[in-house]
Amino acid sequence: MIDKVKIAELVNGKLADDQFLVDVTVSTSNVIHVMVDSDSGISINQIVEISRYIESNLDREAEDFELSVFSAGLSEPFSLIRQYKKNIGTEIDVLLTNGQKLTGIMTKADDQGIDLEVTTKEKSEGSKKKELVTRVHPIEYSEIKEAKKIIKF
Repeated sequence: MIDKVKIAELVNGKLADDQFLVDVTVSTSNVIHVMVDSDSGISINQIVEISRYIESNLDREAEDFELSVFSAGLSEPFSLIRQYKKNIGTEIDVLLTNGQKLTGIMTKADDQGIDLEVTTKEKSEGSKKKELVTRVHPIEYSEIKEAKKIIKF
């Protein structure tokens, strides 16, 4: 079976400074999936270069394999702190481990967690109408089950 660590080392050796490895999986039947991302975006040509580099450093004669290299898609949940940091200022959906779902603007991301600015309609004391209220929710990464960028057209 092809070694996941070896694949990760190959990928990390080929990535540019603003690119990073998100995930590597290798199935028992040697199907290799490599997900990469970048702080400034990654082109299809860069994906092809990474794929060719990995393939040229593996021996198909020793072990047959299937290789798929792709970028972290817009609908993919964040899995690395670096992905949170690159999306500061964007609107995200956060599903907490307690089942609560929050939608808001991520205003901060550091090594401990994020700050999410959430605006909701609430009734204030003495008022008959609901008003928009904005609160910042500090959330630790351990409390996040899944977080995704919201895509607007």
